Amino acid sequence: MAAHRSRSRFAADRGLTTRMVTTMFFIGLLYVVFVGVLVALLSNAWPFILVIAGGLFIAQFWFSDRIVEYSMGARVVTPEEAPELHGAVDRVCALADMAKPRVAIANSDVPNAFATGRNERTALVCATTGLLRRLEPEELEGVLAHELSHVAHRDVAVMTIASFLGVLAGLITRATLWGSVGRAGRNGNAALLMILIPVISAAVYAVSFLLTRLLSRYRELSADRAAALLTGRPSALASALTKVTGDMARIPTQDLRKAEPYNAFWFAPAFSSRESLARLLSSHPSLEKRLEQLGRISAELARP
Repeated sequence: MAAHRSRSRFAADRGLTTRMVTTMFFIGLLYVVFVGVLVALLSNAWPFILVIAGGLFIAQFWFSDRIVEYSMGARVVTPEEAPELHGAVDRVCALADMAKPRVAIANSDVPNAFATGRNERTALVCATTGLLRRLEPEELEGVLAHELSHVAHRDVAVMTIASFLGVLAGLITRATLWGSVGRAGRNGNAALLMILIPVISAAVYAVSFLLTRLLSRYRELSADRAAALLTGRPSALASALTKVTGDMARIPTQDLRKAEPYNAFWFAPAFSSRESLARLLSSHPSLEKRLEQLGRISAELARP
């Protein structure tokens, strides 16, 4: 097996790179401002705030892939346990000239797939049992190419870190409230802090949420495009998208609710309600927009 490669045959996307850098810059700036405001408001607790913020951020960066794998029920499988899945991953990796990631299966009837990992060396690609039952080999390869393009473009790591900063705002807020409001009460500032800190935290979460959603929608279109160009079969990816999205309506609501919190990582979003507000703020572009792009790519590839 070849060592880590810095480049692959997946089509480069400068638009995606620009958006990732911009998103991380603004979210990082937001994070610094948030911690700075907390330090100013809770001056006596600044060591506590910095230790929690730094510790959680480092832990998230190093263990985010493991957290996602565990949360989504991924189980690493050998080629003997899942020969068809491993074979499909092998073919895509050969096409892309990239190192093979760990291969996993999640025992869920929700037809989906995801990839995670800070880089190619720590990468994992996972398909659910529901996806493996429903897709033809060419469709499965299209989905896996989509997921592996996330790894090649490094947007998996960016999305994981970016989405965590909003969560971190809430965690720090709870810790500082419980640890410092009592001391502030002696100075008569408890009531003010009880108002300001949740408001600031909510604002940080809202801005980080919107920034990550904008990046997420673009990166899904970018992954569709990269996968279609790599495999040369945009119609197979379009067929997989149509099957997966159509079959979501047949999945029990209970299963969809379990999958819904991880929509940012899935190949296609899982919604437990047709009228869910999550559809309006989805991490993915609409099915129509994705199919329209694949149709254009198919037409381009068909030209002499």
